Amino acid sequence: MKKSSIYLIIAAVVVLCGFYGCNTYNSLVSQDENVSRAWADVEAQYQRRADLIPNLVNTVKGYAAHESGTLEAVVAARSKATQITVDPENLTPEKLAEYQAAQGEVSQALGRLLAITENYPDLKANEQFSELQAQLEGTENRIAESRRLFNEAAQAYNVSVRRFPANLFANIFGFSVKGNFKADAGAEKAPEVQF
Repeated sequence: MKKSSIYLIIAAVVVLCGFYGCNTYNSLVSQDENVSRAWADVEAQYQRRADLIPNLVNTVKGYAAHESGTLEAVVAARSKATQITVDPENLTPEKLAEYQAAQGEVSQALGRLLAITENYPDLKANEQFSELQAQLEGTENRIAESRRLFNEAAQAYNVSVRRFPANLFANIFGFSVKGNFKADAGAEKAPEVQF
């Protein structure tokens, strides 16, 4: 075989590897952007919930002023949750768990607040409270859907980053596995209802 044929074959292999590398890189960038967009959607829904909380607390405060401990817990949980931010480029499982824990505290505090409202029929009949409660319910549904879409985007990205031979290019260009949302601790147990 002639040297020129060998050089031609080597050049063809290099060009094919280059095309594959470019295609893989571009695919990883697109999937990384999908994860970032999905994360932004999750944050937007949590922000919507955080924005509704002061209105809900103020409405309840007028009816249940002596329940100040619960009201303060809701406000404190909201404050803590809004201070924790996660950079979409650094969605490690640890950072995501910290973020999820803070949001879980808000959910628990809101649950206690809504349980208190059961003791105040005038409050439950209040139009503003009913509207805020409906908006909060809708927001919780949006949060769940945003988290599901984020997990799907993160899973697709993680599969691409870990699959051979794309993982070689992912390591070269610094693409790493992203974290995802997990069920809250104790979610496998049904809540106990007592009358």
